[in-house]
Amino acid sequence: MGFEGFVARRYLTARRKQAFVSVITFISALGITIGVAALIIAVALITGFQEDVQDKILSATSHVMVSDMSGDSLPDHEKIAATIRGLDGVASVSPVALSMVLINGPLKPQPAMLKGMDLELEKKQSPWLAKLESGALPGGDGREGILLGHDLASAMGAGIGDVVRVLSSSSRLSPLGSIPKLRSFRVSGIFSTGLYEFDSGTAIIPLAAAQKWFDLAGGISYLQIMIKDVFAAPEFKKTLEGKLPPFVMITTWAELNKSLFSALKLEKTIIFLTITLIVIVAALNIIATLILMVMEKTRDIGILMSLGATPANIRRVFFLQGAMIGVTGTALGAALGLGWCLVANAFKLIRVPVDIYQISFVPFHIKGPDLAVILGVALAISLLSTLFPSRRAAKVDPVVALKYE
Repeated sequence: MGFEGFVARRYLTARRKQAFVSVITFISALGITIGVAALIIAVALITGFQEDVQDKILSATSHVMVSDMSGDSLPDHEKIAATIRGLDGVASVSPVALSMVLINGPLKPQPAMLKGMDLELEKKQSPWLAKLESGALPGGDGREGILLGHDLASAMGAGIGDVVRVLSSSSRLSPLGSIPKLRSFRVSGIFSTGLYEFDSGTAIIPLAAAQKWFDLAGGISYLQIMIKDVFAAPEFKKTLEGKLPPFVMITTWAELNKSLFSALKLEKTIIFLTITLIVIVAALNIIATLILMVMEKTRDIGILMSLGATPANIRRVFFLQGAMIGVTGTALGAALGLGWCLVANAFKLIRVPVDIYQISFVPFHIKGPDLAVILGVALAISLLSTLFPSRRAAKVDPVVALKYE
C-alpha cells in the first residue's frame, strides 16, 4: 500500500473528534449499497420476466411464419417448404391449418384456436408436445382425438377420454340453409407450455383431419418455421424474401410480440435510470463526507505538505478515501443484490397471477453485461464525486493550515 492509500485508510478507520463525520461516511456507504442492490434486483426482475416469457413464447409458437398475403390457403406450400428446408439455420418446417372454434366441454363451452398440425414432425421441436402433461397424441382409436391446453381443459372440465363437441366458424349447406359445422372429438391428451395465453386458448388435431374439416383441400393456413438461432430471425426473414414468391407474407416472432418486448425494454431502461438516482444521492453524501474531512484534517494537510507532500499527493489521499467508500458500498450492494436473487429464485418468493403475467412466479436473472454496467455506473458516480473535495484539499495553503484551529 502506498503512502496515499495508507493515509486514506487511516482517515476512514481512525476515531474522530466529530462523530458526525463518521455517521455521514456510514450513510454514504449504505446509500451506495442500497442503490446497487436495488439496481441489480430491479434489472434482474425485468430480465428474468422477459427471458421466461420469451422462452415460453418461442417454445409454443413459430420463430418465422410464412402465409399468403390474402389470408387464404397458402398455395404451393410443399414447394415453398422444400425451398426453406434447403436454407442454412433451419431446424424444422411444418404446415399448420388454423381456425377459430367453440369447444363445448362437460361444464361449459370455451372459444379456442384449433390448430391442425403434423404431430410426428412437430413433437421433434416442441418438448411440451413430445412430453404431454397427460394422455397421448391422437391415434387410431375409432374416434378422432384432440389435444387440449391445460387451462382450456380445466375451464371446460374436460379430461382424458371425455368427448367434446367442436363448433367451427365455417359453415356447410343443408336443407335448412347454411349451418355451422359441428364435430365430436375425444380428448386424447392435455399439454402445458407454461404460457397461459396459449394453454387457455389452443386445441390441436392432426393436420389431415383439420384440412378435411376446414375444407382446405390439402392446403394449409401457414408454414411454421423453427430456426436454430432465434435472434437471427430478422436476417433470416431477409433471406426468405429473396427466395420466396412475392405473394407470401413473412412474419417473425419478434414482430408478433413487438409491443410486449418494446414495453419491457422501455421499462427496464426507466427503472435503471430511476434507481440510479439513489446512487447519485449517496454520492452527494460522499462529497459532504470528504468536505467535512478536509475541514477536520486541515492541520494534518498542512503538516503533510510541510514534510514534502505535494498537492497531487493530498489530492490522491482524498480521492482514494472516496474511492474506498464507493468500492465498499458497491461490493456490499452487489453481494446483497445477487444474494436476494438466489434466494428469491430458490424459494419462488415473488408469485404473480398466471392469467395476467403468463408466469406463476417472477424469476430473477442477471446477465453479465447488465451487472458490469451497474457496477461500472456506481463506481463511476462514486469516483466522480471525489474530484471536487480532493481538489479543494490540494489547494490548502500549508501556512494557513498550520495556523488552523
